[in-house]
Amino acid sequence: MSNIEIVTPAPAGSLHGNRITALRWQSFLKKLSHQVRVSNQWTGKDTDLLIALHAYRSHASIVQFRKKYPNQPIILILTGTDLYRDMASHAEVIKSMEMSDAIVILQSAALAMIPKHLQTKTHVIYQSTKPVKRKALLKKSFLISVIGHLRSEKDPFCTAKSLKYLGPESKIKVIHMGKAMSPEMKSLAKAFNKELKNYQWLDELSHSETLQQLSRSHLMVISSLMEGGAHVVTEAIAIGVPIIASDIPGNRGLLGDDYPGYYQVGDEKALAKILQKTESNAAFYQSLEKHIKKRKEYVRPEFELNSIKALLNRLIK
Repeated sequence: MSNIEIVTPAPAGSLHGNRITALRWQSFLKKLSHQVRVSNQWTGKDTDLLIALHAYRSHASIVQFRKKYPNQPIILILTGTDLYRDMASHAEVIKSMEMSDAIVILQSAALAMIPKHLQTKTHVIYQSTKPVKRKALLKKSFLISVIGHLRSEKDPFCTAKSLKYLGPESKIKVIHMGKAMSPEMKSLAKAFNKELKNYQWLDELSHSETLQQLSRSHLMVISSLMEGGAHVVTEAIAIGVPIIASDIPGNRGLLGDDYPGYYQVGDEKALAKILQKTESNAAFYQSLEKHIKKRKEYVRPEFELNSIKALLNRLIK
């Protein structure tokens, strides 16, 4: 049994993906009989293994831990902002990667971003979830869920902007779940809510309420400009909800290069076109369902637990 600390910059009680990942790893590690605590920065307490989410924002914790425990292992879990934004402009990201004994990425396409000298210690561990049962689908409308906090890297209003390009026969209705991360985002969400009859912003719901909404949706849209591997994609796969996704590495690494539901990132006209196709073309909709079903194997909790167990067996003597 080891004493493990997981460091994440996401605050306690939040629904940020990093916090959800930290709590899920804590649960798995406890099942493996380890003592585990989660903190925002390393507490300085006796620790056999440090797990850090976010190479840039957890860099200070990594440095402090390595200074006190030069021979104890560090696992670094990279986020989307690490990979697709901060690595290019903040030297701390590479330094954190070099100081770690193992690097974890949450989807396979992220490996292309890892410097060659660090790839041998990089491991893909797919996120998992316990699925809720999919609900009966409404016939009077084609329900689409958009899930994620309202911040610029999520391109949160791409779906709302796409609605004006739909034909008059469309029965698409969008429900948007996520906390506005700035006053400007809140104002925009309220404006779209007022302006569009087929768009509803529900603000932040609890995790269970969000999953219930997702489970009765015909479709989920993820419109992000960057992702390390969005947990909401994992949840949609587990439930069996087809996804329309921005064509970015973080989505391709979870859904596969052969997935037919991509659109050009940031292009609301292209998004509207594929949404209309999904609504009106039963064969296309069924092809999305078929591809989603093939990905379910990767998001089973047992699969993630075994991957974490194998990694710890390598690091803890």
